[in-house]
Amino acid sequence: MSSPVPGAHAAHPSASPSRSELVALSLAALGVVYGDIGTSPLYSLKECLAYPFIKHAVRPEPDAVLGVLSLVLWSLLLVVVVKYLTFVLQADNKGEGGILALAALLPPKAAKAGLGVATLAALLGGGLLYGDGIITPAISVLGAIEGLAVATDALEPAVMPISIAILIGLFVVQRHGTHAIGKIFGWIMLVWFVVLGVEGVLWVVKEPSVMRALSPVYGVRFLLDHGTHGFLLLGSVVLVVTGGEALYADMGHFGRKPIRVAWYTVVLPGLVLNYFGQGALFLIKPIGTVENPFFELVSGPWIYPQVVIATLAAIIASQALISGAFSLTRQAVQLGYLPRVSVVHTSAKQEGQIYIPEVNVLLAVGTLALVVGFGSSTRLAGAYGIAVTITMTITTWLFYQVARHRWGWKRRRLVPLVLILLPFDLAFLGANAAKIPHGGWVPLGVGFLVVLIMTTWWRGRYEMSQSMNAGSIPDDLFFADLTETRTHRVRGTAVFMTSSSEGIPNVLMHHLKHNQVLHKQVVLLSLITEPVPFVPGNSAIEVHELAHGFYRVIARVGFMQSSDVPRILARCAPRGVDAEEMTTTYYLGRQTLLTTGRIKMARWRKRLFSFLMKNARPPTDFFNLPPNRVVELGVQIEM
Repeated sequence: MSSPVPGAHAAHPSASPSRSELVALSLAALGVVYGDIGTSPLYSLKECLAYPFIKHAVRPEPDAVLGVLSLVLWSLLLVVVVKYLTFVLQADNKGEGGILALAALLPPKAAKAGLGVATLAALLGGGLLYGDGIITPAISVLGAIEGLAVATDALEPAVMPISIAILIGLFVVQRHGTHAIGKIFGWIMLVWFVVLGVEGVLWVVKEPSVMRALSPVYGVRFLLDHGTHGFLLLGSVVLVVTGGEALYADMGHFGRKPIRVAWYTVVLPGLVLNYFGQGALFLIKPIGTVENPFFELVSGPWIYPQVVIATLAAIIASQALISGAFSLTRQAVQLGYLPRVSVVHTSAKQEGQIYIPEVNVLLAVGTLALVVGFGSSTRLAGAYGIAVTITMTITTWLFYQVARHRWGWKRRRLVPLVLILLPFDLAFLGANAAKIPHGGWVPLGVGFLVVLIMTTWWRGRYEMSQSMNAGSIPDDLFFADLTETRTHRVRGTAVFMTSSSEGIPNVLMHHLKHNQVLHKQVVLLSLITEPVPFVPGNSAIEVHELAHGFYRVIARVGFMQSSDVPRILARCAPRGVDAEEMTTTYYLGRQTLLTTGRIKMARWRKRLFSFLMKNARPPTDFFNLPPNRVVELGVQIEM
C-alpha cells in the first residue's frame, strides 16, 4: 500500500494558470527570481565605462559606449532569453529546477554510478552558488548605499557602516521568515523596474543616437578594435546576466509561464532602457566625468529616493540568494551530500519557507567579511562573475547531456544550439579568469571547499553504510533463529531506522544481543531519497509484513520533501502497523568512528568525515522523532 509522504510541498503552479493567477505569480516572480539580475544596473556599466575612476574601464568614446551597450544587450538576449527562458526551462524535474535537479534528470548510464562527472559538475555548480550567495548581498547593498557618496562627499565615510548595519539586520530577521514581507517584494521590484525604465527613457530621448547599439555589429567591432582589453572587459559585461541561474532554480515556485511573462513585460524593458539611458549619459557628458552612471541619471534631492529604492531592491536580491542557499542546502542533505542541519519551517502554510541557522551564520560571516575586506562595489566586482560563469558553463553541458541521453534529441539539433551558447559561456569564463588574483579566488575557494565537504560526506556515508550492512543477516536466517530461541516479547512497537531495504539491521542485532527482548511489533524503516523533487502519494510508502510481528516499511521521499517519521508511520496504520505514540520506541545507532581502518580513504578525509559526523544535527530532530521515545545504541565502526 502507498501513502503520501508528509511534509510535501504545496502543489506546483499550474502549467496553464488563469489570468489572475498568472498576474499574481508573475508579480511574485519579480520579487524572487529577478532580484539579483535586477540590481545589476547599480554597478555593471560603471565597471565597463567609468574611466578613469575604474582602472580597467574602457575610455568612453562614442564607439566604445555603443560597443559595450551592444554586448550588454546581446548578452541578455542570448544568455537569458535563448539559453534559459527558451531551452533550459524545458528541463524541469517534476516541476523543479536548479543545477542539482538538472543533474538528477540524467539516466543512470549517463550519470555513471556513484559520484560521476555529471554529479561532480553539479556539486561544483552548487558549491559555487554559496560563493555567489555571500558576494551578491555585499555588492548589491554596497552598490546601493554608495549613492549617498554621489549625493555628497560628506556621506562617503558612512557608506560602509550603513551597509554593514543593513546586512546584519537582513541576516537577523531570517529566523522570523520572509512570508509576511515577501508579499510586498513583487510590488517593490515592480516599482524598481518601472523607475529603471523611466530614468533610462529620459536620457535616451536626450541622445537617441544611443539606439544604434541595438545592432550586434557595434559589439563585434568593439571586441575587434580593443583586442585583449575588449575581451577582458567581458568580465564586467557578464555582471548584467548574474542572476540568470535564478530563472531556472526558482522554476518550481512559479512555473515557466509566469517567469517568462515577468521577464518580457517588465524586467527586460526596464533593464535595457536603463542601460541605454546610462549609455546616453556617457555620450552626453564629457569623457572622464561620469563616476557612477546609475546614480548620476538623477540629480539634486532626487538622489535620496533613488538610494532608498535601490537599497530595497538590493535587500530583495540578497534575500533571494539567502533563501536559495537554504533550499540548496536542504536538497543536498536529502540527497546525501551534506550532514543533517537544523531546518526551521517559518510558515505554517508554505512548506518551502525554511530557515537554516548554520547556513545563515556562515553566509552572514562571509558577507560581512567581504564588505569589510573589499570596502566597495568596484573591488567586489573583481570577485564577482567567476562563480556565475562556471555555473553557467556547467548548466550548458548538463543540459546537453539531459537533452541527448534523457530526451533523445539528435546531435544535429543539439550541436548548433551548443555552438551558439557555449562560446558565450567560455568567453565570459575566460575573461573572468583574469579576476582570480583580484578577488575571484574567494567564490572559487568557497565553492571547492563545499565540494570537498560534499564528496567527503558522501564517500564517508557510503563506506560506513557498507560496513554496517556487512554486519546484517538475511531475513529468513534471522526468523529461523528467532523461532528456535523464543525471545521474550514486550508490548508496544519498536522502530529501527535502517539505510538498507534488505536484511536485519545491525542496530537490531545489537539491541537483541544485549537486552534479550523484542517488542511485539517491530518496524524496519528505510527512508530512500529519490532523485526527484517530490514522490507522488501513490508510490511514496511500501509496507511489507514479514513474520513474527515484523514489518518492513520503505518510504520514498523527494529531495524537496521533509522526512517526518511519526507521520509516515501513521500512514501505515491501514496496513496493520499500529504505532501508537505512547507505546512506540525508536532505536537509532550512534556510530563511533575509528579512522585507523583499512578503507581506501585519505586519513585527513576520514578525520574530516568524523568531524562532520560529530557536528551533524541529531537524527531525532531531522526525522521529527519524540526525544523521550528514542533509544540510541552505540556502534563502533572502523574506517
